Formats: sequence, structure tokens, C-alpha cells
Amino acid sequence: MKNYLFAQLDTVEPVPCPCGFSRRAFASPENPLATLHVVDIHEDARTHYHKKLTEIYFVLEGEGHMELDGELIPVKPMSSIFIKPGCRHRAIGRMKIVNVPIPAFDPEDEWFD
Repeated sequence: MKNYLFAQLDTVEPVPCPCGFSRRAFASPENPLATLHVVDIHEDARTHYHKKLTEIYFVLEGEGHMELDGELIPVKPMSSIFIKPGCRHRAIGRMKIVNVPIPAFDPEDEWFD
């Protein structure tokens, strides 16, 4: 087994997510540590939270807001947000982001009020 993982994200099929569509790299049962997602946010996301995941968002393109526990934070390219477990959050506006979930993304840890 190799000591690294490689992903070519433009060849990864996008999947629907609460924000739009996400291309998820390194999502496999053998990798519990972290994943990396490139997310095209096409619409205002549905407010959600995670009980176990920490997420780091990095805005690549577009502008909008992040709603974090009810507080609106303006974001634009080069903005980064560290979202702790339990923080209710959603993206508002059209943008492209990199999302790093730690530990690796688990769709069972996506909660809606």
C-alpha cells in the first residue's frame, strides 16, 4: 500500500449536497482521517450541523455569506472558516469552495433541525 493518496478532482463525479454539488476526494473506508471536497454552491444551503465533524471552508470563487450559529459573516475569495462540531451553518450565495472535513466526511453525521 502506498504512503499517499492522489485525486484528480475534475474527474470525480459531483454528488448532490445541501449546498449544491460536491466533488469528494479521499472518501473511502480505508481513510478515516480527512477528506477534501470542492463544492459548487448554486443556491442558499440548508442549515445543518455535524456532531463529530470539524470542517474548514476556503472560498475559491464568488461572494456571499456564511451563516454560523445565526450570525452572518461576509465571505469572498481567500476567506476561510473553521466550523466546529455543533455549529449550525450554511452558505448563502453562489460560490465555489474547498471543504476539508476532519475526520473524513460521514453522510450519517449531517443533521438538520
